[in-house]
Amino acid sequence: MDAARWLALGGLLALARPREGRLVREPGPGFGECGRFFYAGTPPAGPEAGSPVKVCQRSGGAARFATLYGAAGRAPIFSAFRAARPAPPRAEQRWLLEPQIDDPGSSLEEATEEAEAVNSVSGLGSKQAVNSDYLDSDYQRGQLYPFPLNEDPHVATFTLTNSVPMTQSFRDRWYTNLNSLMDRALLPHCDHGDDLFILTGAVPSDRTLRGRVAIPEFVWLAACCAVPGGGWAMGFVKHTQDAGIIEDVMVKDLEKLLPQKPQLFLNNCGEAEQDTEKMKKILEVVNQVQDEERLLQSQERAGSLPSTQSPRSALGPPEASEGGRGFWGFVATPLIRLFQFLYYLGVAVLRSAVWLLWCVARQVVSGLESCLCRLGSAAASCVVALGAELLSLPWKVLRVLAQVGRAALRILCCLLKAVCRVLSVPVHVLVDVARFPVHTAGAVPAVCGDIAAGLGGALSLLLRAAFGTVGGLFQVVFSVFKQIGYKVTFDNAGELQK
Repeated sequence: MDAARWLALGGLLALARPREGRLVREPGPGFGECGRFFYAGTPPAGPEAGSPVKVCQRSGGAARFATLYGAAGRAPIFSAFRAARPAPPRAEQRWLLEPQIDDPGSSLEEATEEAEAVNSVSGLGSKQAVNSDYLDSDYQRGQLYPFPLNEDPHVATFTLTNSVPMTQSFRDRWYTNLNSLMDRALLPHCDHGDDLFILTGAVPSDRTLRGRVAIPEFVWLAACCAVPGGGWAMGFVKHTQDAGIIEDVMVKDLEKLLPQKPQLFLNNCGEAEQDTEKMKKILEVVNQVQDEERLLQSQERAGSLPSTQSPRSALGPPEASEGGRGFWGFVATPLIRLFQFLYYLGVAVLRSAVWLLWCVARQVVSGLESCLCRLGSAAASCVVALGAELLSLPWKVLRVLAQVGRAALRILCCLLKAVCRVLSVPVHVLVDVARFPVHTAGAVPAVCGDIAAGLGGALSLLLRAAFGTVGGLFQVVFSVFKQIGYKVTFDNAGELQK
């Protein structure tokens, strides 16, 4: 689906249900409106490695808690709460993720379920854990603090940005510890939690879940009671590798155990005004919780011993059991193993076939949806273009008519100018122009006679000039002969005589 359709769908969903998460993009260490979940409005101070993401979890029109999420390990670094109570143990769990952690340009601005984001968020799961990371594994989605976004006692809405991989047994013990500490130690000694600030976090180990999600080495909790004149601060640590009990530590000692060694509370939660008597009472309750956990662990160990005994040994004496083996055991064991192998192979093939069919169906649905979307977009574009052309048609007709009228006016103006210029010429000029062909035709014979007379005169002149030149030459010759004493005469025959 394109961004415009998801934006519209997101707007409808926003009207239908409360917002449930938002990334904090403002610069600096602040968490925006979720800053009130930190003591004195100040988040833990310290270097932040790996460019973590700040998330302000919202629901019901109000901020619920804040989370600093490590995209490198796809696990939260810490979460901050105030006057928070854990979710009921029997509540059904509903899991959400943050689309904009993986796709900052996603139109889904709030936390949503994975099924809603799988087709609209590009690179889903590239920077955060998803539900499929926990499928068919020994780990569960364990909340750093099981605080739900909603207030429904039957359905607890959690976020994967506040979850780390935990085994089932460790998660149960961790939740039991949190409930016991909150109900019996922390809330009763801090005015029932009105001024209680809680930080929970996880320190990652070198192990990962499916090579993606960091498995914690230990989880921790830090509490700060800011009651004037009666405050206190305390920390707790629980390791995930062994079956140890929850440990109480001072906040300063807890800070030394954490990476980057941050300052969890400003001025160590008002250390100068802390009530040591309340801290002693809290430690007494914590010791009781620890003793109860030790007793529970010892009971679990004692209860697990009978289960290690084989049920086959309870059916008869050892001799009978050994006698029953031999040839039949030698024959049956390979067959049983073969049937187990065929069973697991069939289950694996069936799961793979179902997964393949689901992927093909999803691709087909996605392709059909994309085709329908493109067809609808093309049809809408055609309708819009056709409507635009139809709307512009009257305007274009008016423009053509205006141009035709303008051309007609210009032609009329030119005709009027020509008429005006013709009328402005004097009458005698027009008469002279009209008489010019007549005068010209009458003057042609006279001009021709003058030209002939001129040519005759010119020819006569040329002849005279020629005869005159010849006569002049004879006179010169006669004069020369006469000067030298010759007498030149012509006889009657025309011969020259000396």
